[in-house]
Amino acid sequence: MTSAPLKRAFKYRFYPTQGQAAELSRTFGCVRKVYNLALAARAEASAHGEHVGYAATSALLTAWKKTEELSYLREVASVPLQQTLRHLQTAFVNFFEKRARYPRFKSKKRSRKAAEYTASAFRYRDGKLTLAKMTEPLAIVWSRPLPEGVVPSTVTVSQDGSGRWFVSLLCVDTAITPLPANGCAVGIDVGLEHLLTLSTGEKIANPRYEHRDRARLVKAQRSLARKAKGEGANRAKARRAVARIHARIADRRRDHLHQLTTRLVRDNQTLVIEDLAVRDMVRNRSLARAIGDAGWAEFRSMLEYKAAWYGRQVIAVDRFFPSSRMCSVCGAVTDTMPLAVRAWTCGCGTVHDRDVNAAKNLLAAGLAVSVCGAGVRPQRLTPGGQSAVKQKPSQRER
Repeated sequence: MTSAPLKRAFKYRFYPTQGQAAELSRTFGCVRKVYNLALAARAEASAHGEHVGYAATSALLTAWKKTEELSYLREVASVPLQQTLRHLQTAFVNFFEKRARYPRFKSKKRSRKAAEYTASAFRYRDGKLTLAKMTEPLAIVWSRPLPEGVVPSTVTVSQDGSGRWFVSLLCVDTAITPLPANGCAVGIDVGLEHLLTLSTGEKIANPRYEHRDRARLVKAQRSLARKAKGEGANRAKARRAVARIHARIADRRRDHLHQLTTRLVRDNQTLVIEDLAVRDMVRNRSLARAIGDAGWAEFRSMLEYKAAWYGRQVIAVDRFFPSSRMCSVCGAVTDTMPLAVRAWTCGCGTVHDRDVNAAKNLLAAGLAVSVCGAGVRPQRLTPGGQSAVKQKPSQRER
């Protein structure tokens, strides 16, 4: 049985001409307008007990283009407008299947500026990409080559808050194949003092990128707060300055996590992590900034999809498993373990480093799961659509 070809997005920065930037900005606005109109139409129909799906909204789009009020929709490429209706349909499917909340209207200031083009709306030849309604190819900075001989199936153009332009090309990447099995397994405990602690005893420092740039960020945010609210040029300039600092922080954090996750996946066949409720943990005002700066959720996401790429296994142990309070030598569990306690001595005489001990216990629990399927509860879906085995721990295990 052959596996389905792996589709992978390659993201590059590009520098549009003045005309291309204007065309793309109009497209972003039209995409947002069509999405909001279709969402309003579906919400109104639902209130009257009627069903409006993608086909109906597509017919509405044709009617909207014929009106005088929305005639400007005909001036931009039609494919991105159709694609935003498909994205809305996907959002409703995810809502009805309880994977996401009810779709929300797109905001001009806060929503992501993006437009998706399918194969009929762009031309890719000899390393040059030209979009519909444009005569010149995009000036793309090819920071890495596309897989040899591939042609993108879809192209997504976006602009971030700092004004940078990006193009993402979705291709079938045949170069990614499962790595040879090596039988190695590692337990991974995430933290704040150290970003990762491995069951091998290795500790990886937390770079704290947001903390490093906090002084610059505070200065830029104070400058933005002093500007009069509205559409003034000075406020827009100050807003971009804040966005550039956030982008610098996010880029450095993402690059660091990519390097870490790639190394861990290449070196280990089985990776055991803890199923932390990060969304709930960031509600703690004392730890929210530090947790967000560490990027725990992004780390797990990267680890899971790279493991799916390379034929590795990621096991997530239940968050109620007492990994820090359990002795990895004798199995005794202490009643309490305050966060301030970084080292402790078990009744058996073993002196434990809190984080290393937790990583060892996570590894033992994960290996038990892979053998008999006990000890942790079902995991969320992986990028490949499969669910790793996890079961709720018994009272004794807690």
